[in-house]
Amino acid sequence: LRAGFTTVRNVGASGYSDVALRDAIQEGEVEGPRLFVSGPALGMTGGHCDNNLLAPEFNYKAEGVADGPWPLRAKVREVIKHGADVIKICASGGVLSKGDAAGATQLTLEEITAIVEESHKLGRKVAAHAHGTQSIKDAIRGGVDSVEHCSLIDDEGIRLARDRGTFLVFDIYNDTYILDMGAKNGLLPEMIEKEKQVGKLQRENFRKAWKSGVRMAFGSDGGVYPHGDNWKQFPYMIEYGMKPIEAIRAATTEAAELIGIKGQAGVLASGAYADLIAVDTDPLNNVNAFGGVKFVMKEGKVY
Repeated sequence: LRAGFTTVRNVGASGYSDVALRDAIQEGEVEGPRLFVSGPALGMTGGHCDNNLLAPEFNYKAEGVADGPWPLRAKVREVIKHGADVIKICASGGVLSKGDAAGATQLTLEEITAIVEESHKLGRKVAAHAHGTQSIKDAIRGGVDSVEHCSLIDDEGIRLARDRGTFLVFDIYNDTYILDMGAKNGLLPEMIEKEKQVGKLQRENFRKAWKSGVRMAFGSDGGVYPHGDNWKQFPYMIEYGMKPIEAIRAATTEAAELIGIKGQAGVLASGAYADLIAVDTDPLNNVNAFGGVKFVMKEGKVY
């Protein structure tokens, strides 16, 4: 919040810790941004959302794990029961998980479609973690509202996203942080190696997708690096194709529409949230200005 992010979509937290934090913020017990949260991410047995370093005898399984369309529908109902505002799924393998390839297909199209149908019926949007080419296309065809990471998207995937209005959320800053600090922070060597394989491709595909006219929302994968550094995504979005105003819109009007609060956040208008930040210099000329937020107002309260 003090870094200037008055609204945050959190996609994935064990133990419903993000639900608890959201509620504490709403009750005024904790200072923080307006949160839209998913609780546990949904995925297949042994997939990116079911990762652990425990021996088999511990019989560990993550809270959001299920296999098959109907068990996954039940998981959607379960996380909504416990407070989820949005549904997060793991459609492909990941970088910061052990034993899978980032591009590996995990959830099937049939499973994704069932999750989306159940979620939309219950008034929730769906965000899909997907690095892999096929998983990105399956997620879009399955009807998700946004695809996160999008590292290995191909021309067909870009066309599908553009034609269907699916938001793509490329987190192209954190490659720098992971390669610089990952080993020091205890990431496994295989995780660092996977980041080397996908990071540059992700950035080039960001450029290609933006030039092709897809919708994009600002997303940072915050938590991989220290909170408050989220603004560091802006310079990379500009380096890889956006104008400064386009990057700002991705974090304001476009992000608000993705979350489902169009007209309430990301705008200065009668009836909208009274959210406002100020910086010392013109961010249209120097987007690094967002690293020095001097004034934060959320719902009319100055923090």
